[in-house]
Amino acid sequence: MSHPTAPQAAKLVIGVFTNDQQLFDPVLERLTELFGDIDLMSPWIPFDYTSYYEREMGPGLMRRMTAFKTLIDQSSLSAIKLKTNAIERDLSKSENRNINIDPGYMLRERFVLATGKNFAHRIYIGDHIYADLTLIFSKGVFQSLPWTYPDYKAIDVQSFLYRVRNKFIQDITKTDF
Repeated sequence: MSHPTAPQAAKLVIGVFTNDQQLFDPVLERLTELFGDIDLMSPWIPFDYTSYYEREMGPGLMRRMTAFKTLIDQSSLSAIKLKTNAIERDLSKSENRNINIDPGYMLRERFVLATGKNFAHRIYIGDHIYADLTLIFSKGVFQSLPWTYPDYKAIDVQSFLYRVRNKFIQDITKTDF
């Protein structure tokens, strides 16, 4: 018989993409008000893996990833997604978003994103939000899955996620007794 245990705290990671980089600073300010100080941040990374978002947001999309110092409870991911959706709506023009904000979390063994879209591999976590197992860490590397978004398979994004994972391990090692 398994014995329920409390889940480990996770490292909050938020990816933002837009074609208007001037929107990033106000978004970052709101994110830090909500989630605390930034621990790590990626440079701007070209987001040219799909035309899906270009139809809504226009060409020239760029991504920037951030990881936060304060660890989160894994069960808070749906509430975090609702907060980031509200920021997206506040910055939208009519029905089109100007910025996309993707929260997720890092653990030693996996990277998970939040989404409002259901699919066979996504698990409902409450508040109309699903968890998307995006990457598995196995044998020293991130393993993509058949449904992993192309940008999360990219070297630039995974390079940042390796840094986040290493920092997460340092963070939890400091607090483990």
